[in-house]
Amino acid sequence: MSSPAHTRRDPFQARRLPRGVWALGFGSLFMDASSELIHSLLPIFMASVLGASMVTIGLIEGVAEATASITKVFSGALSDYLGRRKLLMVSGYALAALSKPVFPLANAIEWVFAARFVDRIGKGMRGAPRDALLADITPPALRGAAYGLRQALDSVGAFIGPLLAALFLFWFADNLEAAMWVAVVPAFIAVALLMAYVREPERPVPAGKGKVPLALEDIKRLPLRFWMVVLLGTLFTLTRFSEAFLVLRAENVGLALGFVPLVMVAMNVGYALFAYPAGAAADRLSRRALLIVGLLFLIAADTVLALASGATAVFAGAALWGLHMAFTQGLLSKLVADHAPATLRGTAFGIFNLVVGVALLLASVIAGGLWTAFGPAFTFAAGAGFALLAVLGLLFAR
Repeated sequence: MSSPAHTRRDPFQARRLPRGVWALGFGSLFMDASSELIHSLLPIFMASVLGASMVTIGLIEGVAEATASITKVFSGALSDYLGRRKLLMVSGYALAALSKPVFPLANAIEWVFAARFVDRIGKGMRGAPRDALLADITPPALRGAAYGLRQALDSVGAFIGPLLAALFLFWFADNLEAAMWVAVVPAFIAVALLMAYVREPERPVPAGKGKVPLALEDIKRLPLRFWMVVLLGTLFTLTRFSEAFLVLRAENVGLALGFVPLVMVAMNVGYALFAYPAGAAADRLSRRALLIVGLLFLIAADTVLALASGATAVFAGAALWGLHMAFTQGLLSKLVADHAPATLRGTAFGIFNLVVGVALLLASVIAGGLWTAFGPAFTFAAGAGFALLAVLGLLFAR
């Protein structure tokens, strides 16, 4: 059996990860290919076809993500209570898959809102149980690598989706509704893959019968270091807003409709390439330094997007945004897993995602208001300013 030191030095940690980690990663890949195909077209669909304002789009995106985060609290706590995570996770993936046909059928903004709401409930149902299950099946010394790998495969799906969107927009002569129908297929592949290949380990100590799944005494058992991670995640989320604004920025600088989805490709290429190396690095390097690097990439992205006058700058800004995500999202998940008791891991991920989801709602609504009042350049400049404040906080905080 390898020693922990050998595990840390192994440059091929992905080969040591359990099969279930790979299955969870490829499930994320297919579902994200489906979701990002929709999301790369949806802001344009809402603005140009349904006539929604920027504030309305920001509100819908923020409410959708906050809904997912609220649902994660209860699904995570329920997975702790039952001692089983796979059923809730697969049910969430299935609900998201069932919502996909509603988007191309929508003829009013209310239908889009409803579909996004249901889709995000599905995301919320699967998110915390999946993240907790990933920690359950992975040795602690490899958790950074495991979360990085899942994020990397998730991001591969996230740039496949916009590529498919661009391809089928061309194929269907800029028919947005026809292109969105393609998203149905990979969503159901994800559900089938997870049902077949994910095996849940026996958990010796479930949260217990005879008590409510989300009890106050359980929340009090979460240590202070976990709550500091929650605070850190909240501050990070407040420095950025929904990626829908990247798509809108591309349209704003005059990029042709058929090429707009490629902005999300640029973002997710950077995310996919660096998520696993950054996650593996988090198992052996300074977490603070990696988080600061991630924020510096966000400052660079916002600055480029604020100054952008053409498509090249928007693509560059989107790629830098992806690097920010790669250096921060997997690491934050690892920190939650490391600082939560094993029997409350689902609850911990649920609470974390609830708080950061509310922060994302606030950030997205503010971004929509700034865009309407002052324009896109000011919106991204403000994002850079908030990120700079977060860097200063990390530099001087204990």
